Amino acid sequence: QVQLVESGGGLAQPGGSLRLSCAASGSIHSINSMGWYRQVPGKERELVARITTGGRTNYADSVKGRFTISRDNAKNTVYLQINSPKPEDTAVYYCNAVISTGSASLFRDYWGQGTQVTVSS
Repeated sequence: QVQLVESGGGLAQPGGSLRLSCAASGSIHSINSMGWYRQVPGKERELVARITTGGRTNYADSVKGRFTISRDNAKNTVYLQINSPKPEDTAVYYCNAVISTGSASLFRDYWGQGTQVTVSS
């Protein structure tokens, strides 16, 4: 059993900042990439940012220069620093991790429950 637990969502003012965290726990053998996605009602879930085990990152064009993804491999935790948020960043943010639960197990996707981020003055 693997769980991803997100924290840090809430209300942010335009131009402010917010930090999301996501900790993976349970029967984890190895974690490959980790990332953040977001979704608004009526739209598909979209990639925000991803980071590999080695620290290589990629971002959606809409958040480049404002969001920073990082991870602590020792803590199985991924972070998303949100700077200068805009109202259009309002969404439910989901954590994702590609995890293997055993040396002979395949890697598969796991998701957190989502955390609401609302950007409003």
